[in-house]
Amino acid sequence: MALTAEIYFSNNYRDLCEEHGTGAGFQFEFHCNRCQDTWRSPFEAYAGGRMASWVGKGVNAAWGMLGRTGSGVSSAADGLAGAGYGSARDSAFQRAINTAQGHFNRCPRCTHYVCNRCWNAGQGICLSCAPDTAAEAVAARQRGLNDMVSERAYSAGQGAAAQFDAAAQRQLVCPQCSGETHGSAFCPHCGYRLAQQDSCGSCSARLPAGAAFCPECGTRR
Repeated sequence: MALTAEIYFSNNYRDLCEEHGTGAGFQFEFHCNRCQDTWRSPFEAYAGGRMASWVGKGVNAAWGMLGRTGSGVSSAADGLAGAGYGSARDSAFQRAINTAQGHFNRCPRCTHYVCNRCWNAGQGICLSCAPDTAAEAVAARQRGLNDMVSERAYSAGQGAAAQFDAAAQRQLVCPQCSGETHGSAFCPHCGYRLAQQDSCGSCSARLPAGAAFCPECGTRR
């Protein structure tokens, strides 16, 4: 990352800071725009947020013994902690950015922030803009192999097409049990006869669904 005193990051970091409670502190997670791997800055405790939590618990416990509430005191403590939180967070963020400088680089071509593994140090740009030559050669060789095998398989399919009855009617879903038939003549799930003729082969009369014989001439389907 091209990291300076200014804060530029708007979409490649995640704010993990906690303002209140015993876990109050500052931490930021940065991610690589290319591989999406993340790096987290070291956690920095926020003393103000922890102190407010301890004060609130102590006051409430003490007043609770007297049957009263110390919400006013604890709210004041929270207010004091919150007053300094913004500036403390900005300082912590700047420290995180300075530390992240050793883990990320800003590509001058695509302007993406990438980790060191996605950076082509020899060219001074990211691997998306300047891919590794050896890796590209291996990928291209594999693509060539796959493309040629696909062409041969396509040709083999064309040769087998002569044996396939493209005009035959096929039902891909059984109307009786709703099972997938894969174009078979009978349902593999319930045995129902599929893709029956709509008209009689003898007299051409229309056949009702499920009829075993022609209602006009008695010819078996």
